[in-house]
Amino acid sequence: MTTEALRPPLPREEFIAWVRKEGEARYHDHHRYHVLMHEGRLTRPQLQQWVLNRFYYQTRIPIKDAIILSKSDDPAFRRMWIRRIRDHDGDEGGGEAGIELWLRLAEGVGLDREEVASCRSVLPGVRFACDAYVGLVRARTLVEAVASSLTQFFAPDLMSRRVLAWEKHYPWVSPDMLAYFRSRVPRARRDSMEAIDYVLAHAPSYEVQERCVAALIRKTEILWHLLDCAYAAYVEPGWGPQGARGT
Repeated sequence: MTTEALRPPLPREEFIAWVRKEGEARYHDHHRYHVLMHEGRLTRPQLQQWVLNRFYYQTRIPIKDAIILSKSDDPAFRRMWIRRIRDHDGDEGGGEAGIELWLRLAEGVGLDREEVASCRSVLPGVRFACDAYVGLVRARTLVEAVASSLTQFFAPDLMSRRVLAWEKHYPWVSPDMLAYFRSRVPRARRDSMEAIDYVLAHAPSYEVQERCVAALIRKTEILWHLLDCAYAAYVEPGWGPQGARGT
């Protein structure tokens, strides 16, 4: 029985160009909900509902990172990756980490902190999409799971544009409440470079690189679906949290 020889992996710059091409074409900054947000065309309730629903995604991030940690036998990798959990959950030293900063943002747009933290009002479709991300990471190999995080290549530009757009179009939100977006700019740059370095070092063939890109594409689809759900509920057709349920 013979097996087909695996193709050698693409060189670093070619693989990064592939990741950028696929990611940029599918990243959720192109979604109409984000376009409306950055053009200042969302109503206050529409902006609030985006913040409320997106919080559930924020709560899944440290969970998926813990799954990635559990897949690795390398202490050096785990020491590097555990920082991502601390970035969102915080540590014993105190300070405001990502989840706390998002709750501050929720308060800044006029939402009740406890209601947001409870996740009771999250749209079912949003919950499904975010849980699918956790499932994606759980089901894939370590290198593919790491590759799914390469959407962070595109996050710094999005976060920078978001801060400028909110300051311009939503002056009723205090600039102090935008700390989450500002904090993610340098961290996303750091995280994306760590992830791409890991993938390049641990994808020994073109076929493995291909599976890594597929994991990235799946992640972009999940992010897109999250916004589709919010758009249908709160923008057009505006079904609300009950969805298309008949009367």
